[in-house]
Amino acid sequence: MKLTELFRSDRLHLSFEVFPPKMSTLFDSVRQATEEIAALHPSFISVTYGAGGGTSEYTLKIAENLLKSRNVPTLAHLTCVSSSRQSIAERIQAMRDAGIENVMALRGDLTPELAASDRSHLDYQYAIDLVRELKACGADFCIGGACYPEKHPESPDSVEDIRHLKEKVEAGCEFLVTQMFFDNNLLYRYLYRIREAGINVNVIPGIMPITNANQVDRAIKLSGSFMPTRFRSLVDRFGANPAAMKQAGIIYATDQIIDLYANGVRNVHVYTMNKPDVAAAIKNNLSDILK
Repeated sequence: MKLTELFRSDRLHLSFEVFPPKMSTLFDSVRQATEEIAALHPSFISVTYGAGGGTSEYTLKIAENLLKSRNVPTLAHLTCVSSSRQSIAERIQAMRDAGIENVMALRGDLTPELAASDRSHLDYQYAIDLVRELKACGADFCIGGACYPEKHPESPDSVEDIRHLKEKVEAGCEFLVTQMFFDNNLLYRYLYRIREAGINVNVIPGIMPITNANQVDRAIKLSGSFMPTRFRSLVDRFGANPAAMKQAGIIYATDQIIDLYANGVRNVHVYTMNKPDVAAAIKNNLSDILK
């Protein structure tokens, strides 16, 4: 199923993100975890793609397994910045062969070497280059892209960030999934600004349950996310108690999701970190709301 068809429904949707293993020895355990998450019957599951395409083979294997054995719509991530046109063409064909209909078109994280170098010679410099390639290949994918309520870390300001986002949508991006955020007001203000700019595709908020204190610094480093006082107080109070921190983090994420649903958002995407118990706890907290 193409996700744009799913989004036409008026019902509330909860979806999950999983990631593939970094090495073959971990494949079976990761596959089991993703299958347990799929057994929760999310609206769809997205499968990430390693920096530099390092886990590309496993991305497709996990996505294909969830699609065919669990009958869950899948969204396969595809990054391009370190790839050649030939390698992207091969990956596109592999996704077509696997029956993948939904692709998340991303530039991908820059390695330190790429970040410090001149990238003008690369076949793909930005996600928009991949969106155009996917539209031109004749595969009839449903194409998603990333957006950043607090602006992309490399953008000089939000005006330029939204301008580039509009260009990506006009190139063929059919829906957007946000970077994690911990203050819903940031999303509501962002939605207002992008709608004013003429961006009218579905925007799916991405929620990251922080279940241990060590995730906080990593989340800030990866996304530059603003941590509201309420959330910092939670970490300060419960961070030294792993069980309490896990429960508090799940409740905080659930509270974010409930607020989003209450304010008209119909689709929410949860970054599960391959933790079936966390995904299950959130789904259980929303059991009657999602009926």
